Amino acid sequence: MSQKHLKEAFISNLNGTSLLEISVGLSLAPLCLLCRGLLLILYYLHYGKPLSSRKYSLLLDFLVLVSPLLFSCTVLSPVIFFVPPVIAAFCAGIFSKIYSQRKQETRVPFRQIVKDFQKTYLDPEYIPAITVFRVYVNVLTSISILAVDFPQYPRRYAKAETYGTGVMDLGVGAFIFGNAVICPEVRQRSYVTQPKFSNLARQFFSVWPLIVLGIGRLLSVKSIEYHEHTSEYGVHWNFFFTLAFVRLAASLLLAIFPKNTSWIVAINLAVLYQLILNTTSLKTFILHGSDGRDTRVGVLNANREGLLSLFGYLAIYMASVQVGLWLLKCRNSVKGWIEAVCFLLLTVLVLFVFLHVSQAYADPVSRRMANLSYCIWVVAHCLTFFICFVVSDLTLVFTKLLVKGSSVPCCWNVVKPPHASKKHETEAVPMQREGKLSHICLISAINKNQLLFFLLANVMTGTVNILIDTIHSKTAFTLCILHLYMFFNCLIMHILHAKNIVLKFW
Repeated sequence: MSQKHLKEAFISNLNGTSLLEISVGLSLAPLCLLCRGLLLILYYLHYGKPLSSRKYSLLLDFLVLVSPLLFSCTVLSPVIFFVPPVIAAFCAGIFSKIYSQRKQETRVPFRQIVKDFQKTYLDPEYIPAITVFRVYVNVLTSISILAVDFPQYPRRYAKAETYGTGVMDLGVGAFIFGNAVICPEVRQRSYVTQPKFSNLARQFFSVWPLIVLGIGRLLSVKSIEYHEHTSEYGVHWNFFFTLAFVRLAASLLLAIFPKNTSWIVAINLAVLYQLILNTTSLKTFILHGSDGRDTRVGVLNANREGLLSLFGYLAIYMASVQVGLWLLKCRNSVKGWIEAVCFLLLTVLVLFVFLHVSQAYADPVSRRMANLSYCIWVVAHCLTFFICFVVSDLTLVFTKLLVKGSSVPCCWNVVKPPHASKKHETEAVPMQREGKLSHICLISAINKNQLLFFLLANVMTGTVNILIDTIHSKTAFTLCILHLYMFFNCLIMHILHAKNIVLKFW
């Protein structure tokens, strides 16, 4: 077999992993975020000032926020169930140290701190968990698209061939979810009156970079005979095209239907699509082609997975729009967000019950078809991921109450209560803005140029695969390459952010 066919076989005919293992893996990123925040607060407690060195800040962010994820999907994957408890124990140790060593004049009884914490007001204009969610989906995807070509990356984490739940299967849907929760229709204020189809016109203009990138990827892959998994999207289709067409179709639906009914549209889309799959020959067509022999003759046959899965991805997008609208409701207190977390947990529980029913009576999860079970699974796990980030952020807010004046980049800002005078402010609640630290935050850096980061990761992945025989690489070499690859991508984003350069002109 040629090198191209060897690599294609290496990522084909896989069945995914368990829902539990994916859930455990998802908890790593929020724990890493919590660990980094606690370390910064501990640094402030010892030195009386925040970490202001760009060089050391980048190094800390990379070693704590990125490197553990690289290890967890390679050499630590056999013991993945033990990794989160170890990181959680480390975080508990740091918190204990902070609590015991806080300054005498800022010491407040623990019960009073809890009361003050619940009454704490947070900046309603910025929800850090949304930003962190979108950045981490990008980071995890960037790690996986290269790591999957190395033998140290477990085959069960790669995309499943037909049915199954691989880690990379979730990444595709999570990208759709992350885009939808901040789409223009969500961010547009309800009191702003605009022509009904204005967002649709803007979306037509805004998706052209995705179309160009999709065409560019298609031409480059075909010209250098790069290995590709045909049953993923088809012969000519790719994820850039999916992102573009889903955004356009969603904007059209949101121009026709009220955006607060997007969840109804999502349910109808997903259920109707599943009914058609089960009652017609559409499922057979997607899996085996029009002749039942996996033919790729003709545009529709060649790209049937990419074209027909658009219905499922569109359902995910519409459901995520509803989530975005709900998240951006004005909740400006810790108590309000604790209630929101409880509601989200209940929603996730209901979704997992529906997922069990759907898999038992309709169809198992299939990213290839983007069926009903896949849609439910993606929304459920994305909400779980988001909840973990919110809990992590609230924990950091609580810790900041212990150390007055401490701050963490990309963490909720504590603000003054509405209509409160200075004499009524609680001494335990520090009032500060943390925007000054954003210039040394890796999360902010990636967030500013997310599309560029993803594009750079794709280009670097292709370059590494051309230059290196990945499937026969040794463990030490693999870890070295993956770390250099991710550090280079992060360094470029860090430099652009430091110079305040945003490469977006559409």
